[in-house]
Amino acid sequence: MVAGSRLTAEPTILRLVAASGITIITPEYRLAPEHPNPTPVHDCHAALAHLGREASGLGIDPLRLAIGGDSAGGGLAAATAILARDTGGPRLTAQLLGCPMLDDRTTGPREKWHTWTPADNAIGWSAYLGGAPADHLAAPARAADLGGLPRAFIDTGTLDLFCAEDVRYALRLLEAGVPCDLHVYAGAPHGFASLNPHAGVAKRALAQRAAFLRTI
Repeated sequence: MVAGSRLTAEPTILRLVAASGITIITPEYRLAPEHPNPTPVHDCHAALAHLGREASGLGIDPLRLAIGGDSAGGGLAAATAILARDTGGPRLTAQLLGCPMLDDRTTGPREKWHTWTPADNAIGWSAYLGGAPADHLAAPARAADLGGLPRAFIDTGTLDLFCAEDVRYALRLLEAGVPCDLHVYAGAPHGFASLNPHAGVAKRALAQRAAFLRTI
């Protein structure tokens, strides 16, 4: 929400491209606090809409579009999927949410979290919301209706501050009739898939993500 860019994520993205064979488009979105909600999610939706119009010219099947991201990017991907559903497109076939940041109401025992703490989270959400109340586009976990969304893949770790909210979101998707793959990795902290790509748990996560994307 407040830091990073597509270049930050590039090593992970390139590994995923190599493992899955898919094409990944990596647009930028403006960051808080200078650009609070809903600017970032509208940036993401504008990029998706542009891709929907130009997909064929880029050699991409417009009927096989998916969206994804990690952490804040995962939350924005989930919100963009909701926005696309509610505004008539573009049609998405899948959403891949890596340790997504979904709920501004996150709570958890403070001693457990290492790479992203409750204090970090409070700063991030405060900057992103800009003093306004959270809605379903800021925090997708607040959406009253998750029906009609594209099938999902969610992964998280048990040492991730977002673990409980990610699992709850997966269950709510299933209850709404949305197919969802959920992977919870024991002992993995927030951002584990990128922190040490040579770790066994990161390699397993990459393999699972790639396998999911190959089914689109």
